[in-house]
Amino acid sequence: MQTFDLHESEVRGYCRSWPAVFQTAHGWTLTDEHGREYLDFFAGAGALNYGHNHPALIDALVDHVRGGHVLHGLDMATTTKRTFIERFHEVVLAPRGLDYKLQFPGPTGTNAVEAALKLARKVTGREQVVGFTNAFHGMTLGSLAVTGNSMKRKGAGVPLTFADSLPFDGFLGDDVDTVDYVAALLADGTGLDTPAAVIVETVQAEGGINAAEADWLRRLDKLCKEHGILLVIDDIQVGCGRTGPFFSWEEAGIDPDIVCLSKSLSGSGLPLALTLLKPEHDVWEPGEHNGTFRGNNPAFATATAALDLFWQDDTLRREVDRKAALVTEGLESLAQRHDGIYEELRGRGLIQGVRTTVPEAADAVAAAAFERGLLVETAGPADEVVKLLPPLIVDDAAIAQAFEVLDEATEAVVERLGEDLLTSEADAEVGS
Repeated sequence: MQTFDLHESEVRGYCRSWPAVFQTAHGWTLTDEHGREYLDFFAGAGALNYGHNHPALIDALVDHVRGGHVLHGLDMATTTKRTFIERFHEVVLAPRGLDYKLQFPGPTGTNAVEAALKLARKVTGREQVVGFTNAFHGMTLGSLAVTGNSMKRKGAGVPLTFADSLPFDGFLGDDVDTVDYVAALLADGTGLDTPAAVIVETVQAEGGINAAEADWLRRLDKLCKEHGILLVIDDIQVGCGRTGPFFSWEEAGIDPDIVCLSKSLSGSGLPLALTLLKPEHDVWEPGEHNGTFRGNNPAFATATAALDLFWQDDTLRREVDRKAALVTEGLESLAQRHDGIYEELRGRGLIQGVRTTVPEAADAVAAAAFERGLLVETAGPADEVVKLLPPLIVDDAAIAQAFEVLDEATEAVVERLGEDLLTSEADAEVGS
């Protein structure tokens, strides 16, 4: 690790949690340069839903490169881009009765969000955008303004303006309906101007795996339509099958105006982002929003291969549902065996986690899991949630192995921190 310590910026993060030099990867396994294997339940922060180096996607990438196809094309028309657009419409949009125009912003999720916010302001002529408590939408200034994480916001170095943060589903407790709260704020005389857009994650992945109820999403959608507010769904981490269906919001039956995708859209880990917008909102002037890398042609090739391999039928969705039940069962068992350290299960599909009784316990469990060959990260405003984000193709044996490691890691943490400390600090937190 000396090279990285000596030459790379102090901003690096994940390599501090997982101090290994990884060399190869396949499926749900990472291997370091010494040949040690690690079970990957992080999946590139959700960018590797189909696992590392899936053979079908690698074949598509190699064919594209060796075939002399366009590698860099900005927003020029290419055969590879046309094929992706056609297949995305045929495989994803048409079967769901969705009518969206496709905009390719820069290559990452924050670019998709920036385009969505900019477009919403242009469509409505209004400036303010509403985000939610504990949201995470990206690290550029516009997306950071609607992000709730105080540490990330502080890194901006300038005031983050033209955004309001309102309580997410459940943030004020089970007895407070936060959609009613938002509705009250939108009434005359509250000081909250009607925003251009509301941007929301159906599951707040980085914010603690907080899953919104379907009815909450439906009522939020209705409220937006009543006030002429555009509803933007950030499906960057929990889309592309992470919760089961291709879009995480499908089961709620809502009608978003704009949808942001990235991470696993390419299927291969190559950067690719997409902003979906209703045709009536396509008010851009040519070139009004652009970027040098807004058309990653190798990623179009692998994304098309992923659509053809995984989304021609509902096989993957059913498998995600089945495996999600195994993960839930594993978490329930883990929490029952270690009730002094775990207290609340969270999530949907194959993004699940468990809240610890004291925040430092989650980091300690993740570190102990890494020592035993399992990669998991933490989430939440105080990193208090142990977060499981395996590739969707993970097999049952790997899920069972992951929970064996988590059980051992938890036992080690309890022994290190002490049952009395965990219980007393948890009681003190409740009392405060």
